[in-house]
Amino acid sequence: MKQTDLEKLLADMSLKEKVDQMLQLSGAFYLGDENSVLTGPANDMGIGKEDLEMAGSILGAAGADTMKKLQDDYMAKQPHHIPMLFMMDVIHGMKTIFPAPLAQGATFDPELSGECASAAAKEASAAGLHVTFSPMVDLVRDARWGRVVESTGEDPYLNSRFSEAIVKGFQGDDLKTPGKVASCIKHFAGYGGAVAGRDYNTVELSEHTFREFYLPAYKAGIDAGAAMVMTSFNTINGVPASTNKWLMRDILRGEMGFDGVLISDFAAILETVAHRSSKDAADAAKKALEAGVDIDMMTSVYAANLCRLVEEGEVDEHLIDECCLRILELKNKLGLFENPYKDADAEKEKAYNLCPEHRALAKKAAEESFVLLKNDGVLPLDTAKKIAFVGPYTNNHEIKSSWSFTGDSKDCVTIQEAAEKVFDASRTTYAEGCPVIGNDVELIGFTETTPKKYSEEELAAMEQSALQAAKEADLVVMPMGEHYLQSGEATSRAMIDVPEIQMELFRKVLAVNPNVVVVLFNGRPLDLREISAKAKAILEVWFPGTEGGSAVVDVLTGKKNPSGKLPMSFPYCVGQAPVSYNEYSTGRPNLPGMKERFRSKYLDIPNAPLYPFGYGLSYTTFAVSDVVLDQNEMDKNGRIAAKVTVKNTGDAAGCEVVQMYIRDDYSDVVRPVKELKGFRKVELAPGEEQEVTFYITEEDLRYYRLDGTFGSEPGTFTVMIGNSSTTENSAVFTLTPVDKKSPASKAVG
Repeated sequence: MKQTDLEKLLADMSLKEKVDQMLQLSGAFYLGDENSVLTGPANDMGIGKEDLEMAGSILGAAGADTMKKLQDDYMAKQPHHIPMLFMMDVIHGMKTIFPAPLAQGATFDPELSGECASAAAKEASAAGLHVTFSPMVDLVRDARWGRVVESTGEDPYLNSRFSEAIVKGFQGDDLKTPGKVASCIKHFAGYGGAVAGRDYNTVELSEHTFREFYLPAYKAGIDAGAAMVMTSFNTINGVPASTNKWLMRDILRGEMGFDGVLISDFAAILETVAHRSSKDAADAAKKALEAGVDIDMMTSVYAANLCRLVEEGEVDEHLIDECCLRILELKNKLGLFENPYKDADAEKEKAYNLCPEHRALAKKAAEESFVLLKNDGVLPLDTAKKIAFVGPYTNNHEIKSSWSFTGDSKDCVTIQEAAEKVFDASRTTYAEGCPVIGNDVELIGFTETTPKKYSEEELAAMEQSALQAAKEADLVVMPMGEHYLQSGEATSRAMIDVPEIQMELFRKVLAVNPNVVVVLFNGRPLDLREISAKAKAILEVWFPGTEGGSAVVDVLTGKKNPSGKLPMSFPYCVGQAPVSYNEYSTGRPNLPGMKERFRSKYLDIPNAPLYPFGYGLSYTTFAVSDVVLDQNEMDKNGRIAAKVTVKNTGDAAGCEVVQMYIRDDYSDVVRPVKELKGFRKVELAPGEEQEVTFYITEEDLRYYRLDGTFGSEPGTFTVMIGNSSTTENSAVFTLTPVDKKSPASKAVG
């Protein structure tokens, strides 16, 4: 449909019709008896029959045949036969579940995540979906916040690369293309900075920090063409995001140039009343509309108030026209006016879901995401030895995260299922040992999936069997970690430990066999001090998804060499949170070797995290040469080539992630101690070496300056290249104020 036709359609719509296009309801409202819905949940929300029939979009329903029927029923009642939008949280897979986003960040391979998003879009679109609420690109530094599992980490550069790759993976070049869905960047903005790591809490950030660290990944996704953006629950500068005109009009639509659909998070507009920044629902509706929020998710704030506010002259109908037109434009970009079903096809849905190609991709992504945190020479496993797998994740299918509800845990491959195909049954034993959480742990809000409670007799029998297996083995592999419901939305934790029931088992196993390898399942950085001190090896596998068990076994046996790097620092203990490698410089730094009282430090713990951003071991070793620059000066139009030679100095083939960091040695505004500005994966055979070149341009040196403008300042800069954020392998160059008029070159690498 041409733009002029969309505008004519808009002009012919009634005010009520336009307002209801701005309403999103749950698919549950359409899948049951209408009378029951109208007298039950819809009535409770203040939603009438007309709203139910004309709401412009639904969320949380899928299935090709189901969606076709819903579309037919809707369009038959809609006055202009406008198609409905179908949306859902397809976060890291539809039916084939890929590693959780934080795990994907550990791959340092945005293109691989783009492939995973493309596969997820193929399955989702065949199920009748048009929009996914993904990716979540919130910067995360506080491991107490459960939603860190949905982010790709603590670094704005890394997050930005994943943001753009995932958007492109979901959307392709044209939303009409078969197998593609619209992508929604969330949560705008700064949600990951929740005070004290407590979900839905306020955010207190200076505008400088907000712009420097938190906004870049959103901008990268928008520049990649994201069709939709979702508001966040938090406040920015004391104003809730969903009614924050400065944030949405000035920053998002003005500075970032976003012209797509802006949707609230679940009930977020209404919640501004609870924030006490809106007087009532009508005031909230007015403020959100003026901020440019196009769709109200799952409340009647717009539906029950906007028509009256227009009639009373409180709001301009032109604002509603703007919102409604953007919604119609998205439907048009998806081709729904010509084909309301888009890609919904029951046969294709069956063919795509969990197909061999998608399973293979899920396994590859999982393998690439694993981070080897420690290895005292016991990995890869010697399969000739007698090995006991002991721990609650030994044969556990719940390895896909709490935010992948479209998948089925029964489809996940467990460690035991994969190991039984590889290990000699006469030399291998398997024992659960204990449940993931003890009877004293309550997971509120998930009553339909409440973990089983065990009797004292059952617990004792499980433990006895496990300890006997551990005692008789040469080596024990302990798959352990968080319960999958302990990470995700509404799962803030003040203590980020492995559940105590598992730690008790860990200690008892160590008492009978000190040769323990921990395989760690989790959705956030955990306090690993005790495990790190006592285990012989630690393999971080996150929530790896459908092919998790197969990937774990391949890495444990050395069929695949781990190459993941931490996308988020693991704090020494929770008292450090929030912690990140790219902290601001301080006037009293606690430098190595210092033993002075008046320094920025703790009395009882180190400043440094237990495992830093960018860290990850391999079954081989790598050496990185000194940094060599092709020149020591450049102007704003030039570029510098920074080179190192990477050599595999071990006995196994492996892949190393070479990372480039830059420090601004002096500026009018305090800057981070270092910032990631490039990374490259290098695969090398034993003894092989390869030169790696990063190109630095003036664009890499820009920041928000003292006067609020974004740009660089002349001066010296230190470039550091190594295999983690702790590298000090460096060289210095100068950005000169002189413009030599040399041709500009785009940075690569």
